[in-house]
Amino acid sequence: MPELDLNLLRVLTAIDDKRSISAAAIKLQRSQPSVSAALGRLRVFFGDPLFVRSGNRMQPTPRTVEIIGSVREVLSRIGSDIIATSTFDPAVSHQPIVLALSDVGEVVFLPSIIAELRRLAPLASLRSVSLPAGEIATGLEAGTIDLALGYFPNLKQHSIFQQSLFSDTFTCLIRADHPVRSPRLSLRQFLQLEHAVVRAESRTEEVIERFLVRRRIQRRVVLTTPHFASVPPIVERSDLIVTVPEPLARYFVTVSSRLRCAKPPFDAPRIDLKQFWHRKFHHDARNRWLRSLLCGLFQKRGI
Repeated sequence: MPELDLNLLRVLTAIDDKRSISAAAIKLQRSQPSVSAALGRLRVFFGDPLFVRSGNRMQPTPRTVEIIGSVREVLSRIGSDIIATSTFDPAVSHQPIVLALSDVGEVVFLPSIIAELRRLAPLASLRSVSLPAGEIATGLEAGTIDLALGYFPNLKQHSIFQQSLFSDTFTCLIRADHPVRSPRLSLRQFLQLEHAVVRAESRTEEVIERFLVRRRIQRRVVLTTPHFASVPPIVERSDLIVTVPEPLARYFVTVSSRLRCAKPPFDAPRIDLKQFWHRKFHHDARNRWLRSLLCGLFQKRGI
């Protein structure tokens, strides 16, 4: 078998197609001597002349007639199953799509993501998971998670690729009839008011906390919770304020008329939201399609 390579099989089929050494050479874009040499190697390997000259044409021997169908099938399978570029058709795929999302991503982004996926991949289910960064990295490598979306500062492994989707900032959320009426808080108000703080798995709170430490701004924190979902009812019924990613604050305001946004008394830091995937799936057709879809969806910022 080491003496028989695919190029020799291509020579065999080309000669059978053209019944001429010179015509086969033109078809293969090779020189006539190289095709003749390849035919010589094939004759030695099979112990048969394979083609004999009859007038101006090369006629196949019974051995060639016997094997040529299998040779063509092998070359066709290699071309279609191995060499051909992989493709992905979302319209017919049943494979579930698994995304690692923070709770912010669940609330703000998941509705638009699933609406787009239902339109383009109606047969595929969508599953959102919330895991520590270490488990997300393992899932991305194993293929049990397709993409991670959000703020994941611990996904720094060389095997994990990332793409920035957009950046956003922070704002304050207060109840609509709060005694403080201004659209932007003064520093004095920010320091005097009592604060709720969300320390969730997504770790977005760390960004604003580090910023406040650098600015030597110390909040009066009276409530710490791991859940963003508990913020609206708490803020609606108290004078507490909470500083959260602006897309989340805007969402809370749209679903509750008892809440409003107030800008903080400083230029809040920005936070980069990214999508992450494992290098094993960088060229995978399905993963490339999904990354492209989500990138376009986020960059529209209608999400």
